[in-house]
Amino acid sequence: MDTPKIPPPRDEGEKQVLKELELILSELQILRADRANYVRSQDVMVLHDRTIEQVRRLNEIRQGKKTEENRVDRVVDSCFQLLSLFFMTIGRNKEAPAAYALTSTIKRLLDHLTEADLFSEKDLASMSHTLKRLSGILEKAQLEDDSTPFLLTLLSNRIERCQDTLKALKKRLEDYAKPILATHEKLVSILRQMAAINTKSKFKPEDIHKAQAHLKDIDERRVNGQFVDEDGNVLAGSDQVSSLLDRCQRYTHVVLERAGNIPEQWKPLYSVLVGIRNELDKLSLTQAWSLRETDLYDFQRQLDKIDESRVDGNWLDEHGRPAELYVQRTLLYLIRRSYGYIYHLMISSEPVSEALLPVYNQLQTLKRCLIELTSIDNLQKDGKFMVGDDIPEGQGAVLDLLNECFDRCYKLRLVATEAEEAAAEQA
Repeated sequence: MDTPKIPPPRDEGEKQVLKELELILSELQILRADRANYVRSQDVMVLHDRTIEQVRRLNEIRQGKKTEENRVDRVVDSCFQLLSLFFMTIGRNKEAPAAYALTSTIKRLLDHLTEADLFSEKDLASMSHTLKRLSGILEKAQLEDDSTPFLLTLLSNRIERCQDTLKALKKRLEDYAKPILATHEKLVSILRQMAAINTKSKFKPEDIHKAQAHLKDIDERRVNGQFVDEDGNVLAGSDQVSSLLDRCQRYTHVVLERAGNIPEQWKPLYSVLVGIRNELDKLSLTQAWSLRETDLYDFQRQLDKIDESRVDGNWLDEHGRPAELYVQRTLLYLIRRSYGYIYHLMISSEPVSEALLPVYNQLQTLKRCLIELTSIDNLQKDGKFMVGDDIPEGQGAVLDLLNECFDRCYKLRLVATEAEEAAAEQA
């Protein structure tokens, strides 16, 4: 939004729209920063409706005119991006506005997968499933409500572009013989593991040596440099997978040689990206208890800005010199990994308002405990807990505790049954 590449609007009407949208964006930021109170659905909807009204005005101003992207478009994007995350925060994940931020992240991921030429069936399957779900949400919104046609059209176009890119990537894997796909996926995993090792705070060469051993095992399966079936026929996709294997082997030598050392001029950018990756990694571990989806906004904007600062796919230092290949690949890995974390956090978002999340999470924990309780009960043999052929001491204490748990479950069931009967009588 603040990049000099994006000029301010010239039209007086657009200037007024920009002023209003910047005010809305400020209010969204204030609401996002308030950690003392839960985000209320009505507060979000007021800001959503005001944004839609300004976009309607913008479309009327631009109707019949040829316009280039200016700062208004960037602020519109920022408003929709933040509103989208707010919709997730208040548990309205199944409504069209919530799809905006997710389509942005999917688009980034697909572009990076295409650029890197490094992806697996699992990568594509996950995004394919998500896009199908978003298409269903959009279709439902189009049938039920036509009050936001601009947003629905925008989302439809974004989803369609993502699906086109996804289709092109899938087609590249369709040419692979089924037996070779597992090898391909393993190599993709190894290359990513090595990139992760390369960016750890403490570089351990032995981790790379393990990867080299895996690569050697895969290499030894080849016959005359080709992957073949049981009859000795060369498998479709052998050349591509062999090329990926060679790429992995070359990368192990580069990583061992550089040992995670980044040239001085690139350390500030590297540190920022490592920090973002590490923060997102922590959030992915504690998501259920600590994540407010709007927290992802700053991460997204930082990553977008760094990603868009590339020139012809690479970064330039203060003297205009491009980053060497090792640095470029290391920085790109960190960006892609961070976008991957954001994607995971978004699709894991529960359709529950943050006001109810503590209760929801406690119930989830209780549900897991009840499942484990049944599993523990099934461990008994003839009423005893065995370890091999031994009957350890403490059987009575364990059985008493297990029976107490079942008694509590029974009492809860009775309370629920009584509540249902009381409600039926009142009806």
